[in-house]
Amino acid sequence: MRNLVIALILLLQLSLLTSSGLAERPNILFIFSDDHAPHAIGAYGGLLAGVDPKPNIDRLAAEGMLFEQSFCTNSLCGPSRAVILTGKHSHLNGFRKNGDRFDPAQWTFPKELRAAGYQTAVIGKWHLGSDPQGFDYWRVLPGQGDYYNPQFRTPDGVVEINGHCTRIVTDLAEDWLRSGRDADKPFLLMCQHKAPHRTWMPAPEHLSLWKNETLPEPPTLLDIWSDNASGAREQQMTIEEDLDLYYDLFVDGVDPGEGRESRDVSGRKNQERMTEKQLRGWSDAFDTENRAFVADPPTGEALTRWKLQRYLKNYLRCVRGVDDSVGRLVALLDELGLADSTIVIYSSDQGFYLGDHGWYDKRWMYDESMRMPLIARWPGVTQPGARCRELVQNLDYAATLLDAAKASPSEPMQGKSFVSLLRGETPYDWRDAVYYHYFEGPPAIHRVAAHYGVRTQDRKLIYFYENDEWELYDLSNDPDELSNVYGQAEYSADTARLKQQLTELRQGYRDTAGASGPGTEGL
Repeated sequence: MRNLVIALILLLQLSLLTSSGLAERPNILFIFSDDHAPHAIGAYGGLLAGVDPKPNIDRLAAEGMLFEQSFCTNSLCGPSRAVILTGKHSHLNGFRKNGDRFDPAQWTFPKELRAAGYQTAVIGKWHLGSDPQGFDYWRVLPGQGDYYNPQFRTPDGVVEINGHCTRIVTDLAEDWLRSGRDADKPFLLMCQHKAPHRTWMPAPEHLSLWKNETLPEPPTLLDIWSDNASGAREQQMTIEEDLDLYYDLFVDGVDPGEGRESRDVSGRKNQERMTEKQLRGWSDAFDTENRAFVADPPTGEALTRWKLQRYLKNYLRCVRGVDDSVGRLVALLDELGLADSTIVIYSSDQGFYLGDHGWYDKRWMYDESMRMPLIARWPGVTQPGARCRELVQNLDYAATLLDAAKASPSEPMQGKSFVSLLRGETPYDWRDAVYYHYFEGPPAIHRVAAHYGVRTQDRKLIYFYENDEWELYDLSNDPDELSNVYGQAEYSADTARLKQQLTELRQGYRDTAGASGPGTEGL
């Protein structure tokens, strides 16, 4: 009898350990969106936070930890994903720019988790060219994928599913959690949305949100980049000139934009595959506004502001679908009794310009595109409502998730585990700077100049190596990065220190890519 009582006590302790979230091998639900700017999330604050609070993403922040200084290493969709999978910078994992092909044979953290006994799945946007490896289950969009009636690549071929992509990805994730996984194994589920990537095509139920409202404009909307490096004036990503009325904003009755590298025809092509009911709902949402525009088209700054409103509303409508998805998946964890034993992470591949500096898209090392949302809920580990101001990057995700799962990596990574930060503890040797390198340059889409640089808590130094131009920002006094202070005498000590730091980071990360001009002495 005594042995039976002891056994029952041990079983109860094990049950309590698991339910408190302190199990040795927690489940991992990784929810990832595309181009979701932190300043479009209520918990992060910012211009649009009050316009469209995200109740489900905000709930995660209230129940977990929000990282205020979370950054990518290379602000592009495919490269960000490759960095997350490998824990290595773009120049080492081989995926430097969209259009590259990810080598599926290389080491990734899902492969390591699988070898450690985890069941692994990835559903949604992949965007790495090759088929996923290291996953027990995968259903991924080809390339960027479509918003309406998307196709999915699977181990058994391509399938097409009717409906809106965000809802479908969530449906597939729910199905796998309910009946596709082995309940005796811990799991990694990577649920990766296309939304809110360009071109912005919201779900039918969200098409009328903010229809008769005017959303706030960023104060830098009319920035003219007078003291930036020359590349800022040569890009093709402005609301004014490059955001296309016909292809991006779905204004019928205007001439389609022609001949610009920045043009994206994917949304119009997707319309050709929409059902009659879907097209009817789309027309009902936009026809009245479109007719009014064609009858009396605005010009100059008024046109820029009109385009911004249509853009922001469709962008936020796409985000609303992502937030709904987060709510569904978190509710399912509750229903299945998995909430306390599951780490839930919400992130996006990079930030995005929402009219800031007059732009849309990403790519630059400026904070609007370099900063990523990162929210982590780990019951029993993260303090509810905690906020972390330490510098972290997508480079760190692999090391962190392996550390949380008590899985020892079989290959070295360049990222660092931030499990200690999740516990509310900052290591004495935590980094004081992050390194960034964007490899594409003209004539690639949007014509953003290739550059690399270093960011600390209060300074940022950027080198545009193809043009041999520098920018330096005093983030403590100029968080919007409006005043390039490179070359000013009072910042000479900062410049020398940051150049030395940049040299050390490039050497430490083994990045030799990027031309060197006469302005790089000491690099």
